[in-house]
Amino acid sequence: MLCMMVMVAIILAQVFYRYVLGNALAWPEELARFLMLWATGLMAPTAYRRGAFVGIDMLVSYLPKSIDAAISILLMLLSLLVIVVATRIGFAEAAGFGGRATLTSLKVPASLDFQTWMKVPRAWMMYSLAICFLLLALVNVEMILRKIVSLAGREDTLLPIPEAATTGAE
Repeated sequence: MLCMMVMVAIILAQVFYRYVLGNALAWPEELARFLMLWATGLMAPTAYRRGAFVGIDMLVSYLPKSIDAAISILLMLLSLLVIVVATRIGFAEAAGFGGRATLTSLKVPASLDFQTWMKVPRAWMMYSLAICFLLLALVNVEMILRKIVSLAGREDTLLPIPEAATTGAE
């Protein structure tokens, strides 16, 4: 939520500078993009945990419970494979050639006295996707284990997945 509020404030500042003062700044767009990637990277696993395969869940709800669980586990294992590959690609890209560059106009202090500033490495932005996929993999493993426990008839031992504490975002 804080990430989104800061992002909106930065975009509004950019609109003011560009259209009111006629002098567009470069850093607000880079910072907004940086925050958007991290917001997505941290929120996607939560949304996946709460929603899973919505369209497929509706279809298999008409099947017997054991077939529903088998199809769900199969789909989650397949998605886990894709997520693991994506995680490896994400970390390789962030640590590779593209991650070695810096963002052109975004700088952060490099000393405690704020005398020295450094350009933000592009890898800091790219790691958001790798972290997103890593968190998605953890959520996927949790969902597979929950489905196995449910299939074993021990669903009553599972804690419910908490609902989002949002203000109408859903």
